[in-house]
Amino acid sequence: MHSENPGGRRPERGFRPVRRVGGRRVARANWGAGRSVSAGEVEGRDLVVDRVRVTEEAAAGRVAGALGVAVGEPLCVRRRRYVLDGEAVLLATSYLPAALVAGTAVTEDDPGPGGVYARLAELGEAPARFREIRSRMPSREEADGLGLGAGTPVVLVRRTAFTASGRAVEVNDMVLDSAAYVLEYEFDA
Repeated sequence: MHSENPGGRRPERGFRPVRRVGGRRVARANWGAGRSVSAGEVEGRDLVVDRVRVTEEAAAGRVAGALGVAVGEPLCVRRRRYVLDGEAVLLATSYLPAALVAGTAVTEDDPGPGGVYARLAELGEAPARFREIRSRMPSREEADGLGLGAGTPVVLVRRTAFTASGRAVEVNDMVLDSAAYVLEYEFDA
């Protein structure tokens, strides 16, 4: 998926879209060195997480299935809103097995250098591969959270992180303002 401005709302205000390069952004070299997953995409720009809420919730169908846990099993749920250059551009919700992350910095608003993936590595559950799925129209709550007008599309990136042994350790739903990002994915043939 590669589009310079499908949403059409930001260029007239001088907003420069973020080039989000799929595989490179979640590389262990980044989070393993204590950098955030987003740091390389926004260098020199003002990226702020202005809302963070960490809760424990029961696993629902699709997330339970992706994580390989029973419906109703406790999950650590991390909700964040990212603001770039004063514009809300991304809503992210991560779901992790509560039993895996209990008592760790993952359950705190700020999980520390390298974020959640660095903390999972400390637990011996480092992500080794990822799967992402994308696209849909926003819910009213998402449109409000991102300040989008009616009919403005978003991109849903649902990333599942797997350990080397194949265990799913995180599902992260990211709702991106489609005009704020250029998605770039490269794959070997």
